[in-house]
Amino acid sequence: MNDSLQPRLRILLGHAIPIGPGKAELLEHIAKTGSISAAARCMNMSYRRAWLLVDTMNQCFKSPLVETATGGKGGGGARISDFGREVLRRYREMEDKAAQAVADDMAYFSSLLVAAPD
Repeated sequence: MNDSLQPRLRILLGHAIPIGPGKAELLEHIAKTGSISAAARCMNMSYRRAWLLVDTMNQCFKSPLVETATGGKGGGGARISDFGREVLRRYREMEDKAAQAVADDMAYFSSLLVAAPD
């Protein structure tokens, strides 16, 4: 199968996307760096964009996925809540299950596509 061909799972809530591939990656970077701005840099994304994604996630779920501390003498930062870790874990499991469920169809689609579009 074409390595770049893959299904992408997004969870929709009305017009909002509480979690999808980009938000999951952002959560992982926040967990590694302890910072929304550092996570944004890892993804070549503006801080504002990353903050808006975090805000959407936190508004869509019953509990915050990301907890923040304001800056100052002790410094600021962000962390993934225990609830956020569970949401991320379950989302990644759903991605794996979905990919396995459509693997044969994805292989067939791969045979129908050109190697790389112009």
